[in-house]
Amino acid sequence: MRRPRAVKTRKAVAKRFKITATGKILRSRAGRRHLLVGKSPKRRRSLRAKVEVSPSDAKRVLESLPFSHRG
Repeated sequence: MRRPRAVKTRKAVAKRFKITATGKILRSRAGRRHLLVGKSPKRRRSLRAKVEVSPSDAKRVLESLPFSHRG
């Protein structure tokens, strides 16, 4: 008989998202890796900022992070 599968954190998800003390999930913006010369400085600055994950995606992120202390 096999042992039950252990609950594990998905490390790929843990590297991409940050959970704040209030329980919000933050992510980086896409489009900041390459071809930056063609983007305006204002756009590049806005890409630096973190944004909150949409509620529809937040549920899936939290399922992948079972040991995150969320509120």
